[in-house]
Amino acid sequence: MGRSKHRLRSADDDLAGLLDELSGSEEGFLVNLSRLPSNGPVLSVVIPVFNEKPVLPRLYERLHKALDSLDFQYEIVFVDDGSTDDSHRYLAGLAYTYPWVRLVKLSRNFGKEAATTAGLDHALGHAVIIMDADLQDPPELIPLMVEAWRSGMDIVLMRRRSRNGEGALKRFCAYMFYRLLCRLSDVTIPKDVGDFRLMSRRAIDALGRLRERNRYMKGLFAWIGLPTKVISFDREPRAAGDSKWNFIGLMRLAMEGLTSFSVSPLRCVTFLGLLTALGSAMYGALIVAKTLVLGSDVSGYPSLMVVMTFIGGIQLLSIGVVGEYVGRIYLESKQRPIYLVEEVCELPREEVRLARSEER
Repeated sequence: MGRSKHRLRSADDDLAGLLDELSGSEEGFLVNLSRLPSNGPVLSVVIPVFNEKPVLPRLYERLHKALDSLDFQYEIVFVDDGSTDDSHRYLAGLAYTYPWVRLVKLSRNFGKEAATTAGLDHALGHAVIIMDADLQDPPELIPLMVEAWRSGMDIVLMRRRSRNGEGALKRFCAYMFYRLLCRLSDVTIPKDVGDFRLMSRRAIDALGRLRERNRYMKGLFAWIGLPTKVISFDREPRAAGDSKWNFIGLMRLAMEGLTSFSVSPLRCVTFLGLLTALGSAMYGALIVAKTLVLGSDVSGYPSLMVVMTFIGGIQLLSIGVVGEYVGRIYLESKQRPIYLVEEVCELPREEVRLARSEER
């Protein structure tokens, strides 16, 4: 991780004197690629991988073809998030064969959010694209994203116009979740936008300052702001294999998003507690009035059990919501690293420099 931070600082130094030479516009900076430093890649593509061996050859073929259509240097950074199939062997073969491919192997499965962070930390490009390995994010759209970046955008979001290959229940749950999160969140999180996006070096450096352990990347991406363009596309079905996200994993991610970027659940619990207290007071007043006015006492056991059960459920719900926030404080307080790198597979730096000089 120290090595990756050194690389980021080097990139900062290279760009420190460059911003004054970029022409301004109302939307941001117009990127003149001819003025960028030529000692490294202009574009990095970060791809987290977890047990995706069946799709990797097709992914590399389409990605390499799309990137070769660009007129500048690039690199592909694969992040092996503890795969148990032959993904690591295949990707290591690519990394030791082609100078534009690097493989960051994590010590175990840390989750997609941590793997994405590792890829961003190791990316050297002046712009970075994040995409999934399952080819639901078409590599052929990369030139369109680069064009938007060159026009002055710091962030280019790819909004899913359709979600082919996904069940009706999953599409409905995703639709409801994003709209609920947008309503409750303290920041505006774009609807129907996944991890497929381009970010400038300025945006990557800003994101690198957010080192929280409980990471909901879509929220972190939105939190930094900066000039943004949204492009709609039709998401393709998975090219091979099955999704690694099950129902429990999606629910955990949804809870992560809600508790990381909103305190609305706590406010809802407070409001629910007030309503319960008010309802209990009104019910108690009704019983007293009925006893005093009508002279008939109410059989207390059934009504008492209902009220106690209801209030007990509210208390348990409240404790659970508070516990989610306390648990996140506990995890953050331990200050463990977001990920650990087992190895980085790449050609020696000298060979990479020679290959890039031959390309120029």
